Amino acid sequence: MSSILLKSGTVIDYASKMQEEMDILIENEKIIKVAKEINENADQVMNCEGLYIMPGMIDIHCHLREPGGEHKETIETGSKSAVKGGFTIICPMPNTNPTPDNPEVLKRIIDEAKRVNLCNVLPYSSVTKGEKGEELVDMPSQLEAGAIAFSDDGIPLTNSLNMRNAMIEADQLGAFVSSHCEDKFVGAGAINSGAVASELGVAGVYPEAEEIMAAREIVIASTNHVHGHICHISTRGTVALVRDAKARGVKVTCETCPHYYSFTVEEVKKSGVNAKMNPPLREEEDRQAIIEALKDGTIDNIITDHAPHAKEEKAKGLATAPNGIIGFETALAATITNLVVPGHISYLDVVRLMSYNPAKLLKIDRGEIKEGAVADLTIFNPNEKYTYEEASIVSKSKNTPWIGKQLQGKVQYTIVSGDVKYDANDTEIA
Repeated sequence: MSSILLKSGTVIDYASKMQEEMDILIENEKIIKVAKEINENADQVMNCEGLYIMPGMIDIHCHLREPGGEHKETIETGSKSAVKGGFTIICPMPNTNPTPDNPEVLKRIIDEAKRVNLCNVLPYSSVTKGEKGEELVDMPSQLEAGAIAFSDDGIPLTNSLNMRNAMIEADQLGAFVSSHCEDKFVGAGAINSGAVASELGVAGVYPEAEEIMAAREIVIASTNHVHGHICHISTRGTVALVRDAKARGVKVTCETCPHYYSFTVEEVKKSGVNAKMNPPLREEEDRQAIIEALKDGTIDNIITDHAPHAKEEKAKGLATAPNGIIGFETALAATITNLVVPGHISYLDVVRLMSYNPAKLLKIDRGEIKEGAVADLTIFNPNEKYTYEEASIVSKSKNTPWIGKQLQGKVQYTIVSGDVKYDANDTEIA
């Protein structure tokens, strides 16, 4: 039996609305005591004075590339990056080769994550076989094999009947379909349509590309009284659609990423291909709408959409370089820097958006700090300021606009099931 005593950390728990200095005693995988002062002996005592302790962060949308894209990222390098960023659970999307559209590929991913033994990896199954948008996967078998939910990731399911059937079946099974909302006919382009695209001489992506498909998912969810989940929303129009749907009682949830409340399309002029993602960075009005939606609960989750790409791939130029940026290691700091410090949201809101709500969406027993809970914890210094440097990146890929930017908030420890998986004082992540 191993034990850890966390002393004098500020515990932030959304479920109980706790935000005060407490001690936490961990034995094996569980939190066994939370109190003002704990004087019991423990194998390891960690001084958390000046640090904040929150339930382990959960990323419900990321990309690990393995199998098939190991030159960009592996389950091991991605997991190292995740725990450095404070994530205790990550949910990789199914755009791998082969596609996890069968139990064998799911088992391969799950077994490798267990071998790596850093964070918990809960993979998505594709919705359709080979992500081709045609034949639905065997959903019950996929869930039994360990899939957490379903998505065809960046390949929108254009066949509305297939999406309807998938959403209904997933809902009946207690899961959901995570929809990348993009009408490809409207969305063909490199960056957001408008002045910057014109200035840089590249085709623009119209905001309607996201909004048209989001409206479809809301209609299906509403008409059939099933759960719909919309990926990484980026426009004020999508915010309005989701806000209206929730007001009408539609079972819709959604997510966004730090880059959509931190940057606008203007960042492309500074960071080039490292600010190219899908959906693209939008205008200032969209950024403000995303912030308001995070404040009022319209947006349920913050995700990273961690999308590693090799340097030679991103070097192809703005028009043809692949979409996506890495995000595990900057998500918390970007949220503190651009949401908490300016006063848009509180630290309780951070827990709601990055721990509590994701756990509820996935229907897993996480996201809270309480006696008897699994000891998944993210411990960070909320006041530490630093410049994010490429040399510090643990991910195998380095494609991010955050390089050279000033950030506030740094993860000190990541504890997964009672084990310290990341310690900022150690040079190596075990």
